[in-house]
Amino acid sequence: MLNHRVNAIDYSKNRIILGIDPGSCITGYGLIQMEGSELNYLDSGCIKVVNVAFSERLEKIFTGLQKLLQDYTPHEAAIEQVFMHINPHAALKLGQARGVALVAAALAKLRICEYSARQVKQSVVGYGAASKQQVQHMVRVLLHLNCTPSVDAADALAIAICHAQARQSEQLGAKTGFRRGRRR
Repeated sequence: MLNHRVNAIDYSKNRIILGIDPGSCITGYGLIQMEGSELNYLDSGCIKVVNVAFSERLEKIFTGLQKLLQDYTPHEAAIEQVFMHINPHAALKLGQARGVALVAAALAKLRICEYSARQVKQSVVGYGAASKQQVQHMVRVLLHLNCTPSVDAADALAIAICHAQARQSEQLGAKTGFRRGRRR
């Protein structure tokens, strides 16, 4: 997990987290608010960019994320790591879309963390090889949603939930003096 370090953060206060599921045609986003140990749904959706030149797609992803960053002023962002693709051309496009998302979050001076798809599924569903439908269901349950979000929006919300849980664990470790992988 890549973690851009910032000064100590007080997690007892409300934190808004932006989850991003990057894609070259559909980029999912999910915004949640972390209030202590409670997670509240704010917004989710997709930035859909099809039938335009690839450079225009990247611009639309960037401007769409910038608008979300301005409207919600999140404190942190979480994004899915790139996985190995069978098609190298598709992997490059995904990497470029992901790069645009990282730049948008970095320009907003957010703390940015990255999680693998397996980490996200393990955190949200309890099983690292969970299906898309299982992720959608658990996101709906955990955030008390009336309807099931789209696959891309659910993935982005799951990434945000994973990040919130990681931060809660980090805070608990700081309070107890526990450090993962180290003995005192």
